[in-house]
Amino acid sequence: MADTIVIQSAAVTIDDCESVIIVPEIAVEEPGYINSLTIKNSAHAKHEFHAMAQMAYFQFQDDELSIEEIESSLNVVLGTQNIELSGGMILCRNLSGEFRVLIHATQDRKKLLEAAYRYCTRWVRLDI
Repeated sequence: MADTIVIQSAAVTIDDCESVIIVPEIAVEEPGYINSLTIKNSAHAKHEFHAMAQMAYFQFQDDELSIEEIESSLNVVLGTQNIELSGGMILCRNLSGEFRVLIHATQDRKKLLEAAYRYCTRWVRLDI
């Protein structure tokens, strides 16, 4: 397993992360396109993803969420896996524990955050 997940834009590294939720634009209609990656213990991963999605959604509702707008495609690289995101949002926790939200400028923030939160909530509930 790789020791970091790299997020890049225009071949420039934005951050090195331990957990990432990739929410493409189509996820608003089809949540099955949401992808999650982590370098942490996989037994607790779904709870980490749920916490990230819930925190982002609630902070957004309270106007407390810091969102970084990105103009170009994003690449999420984990080992040999490379996922390109040309429209949508990424929720991530970097190696120092900081939580970040990256979104393409023209995307509907609320709908993407809702899609991620619903997806991660259902995922955790399936295992209860």
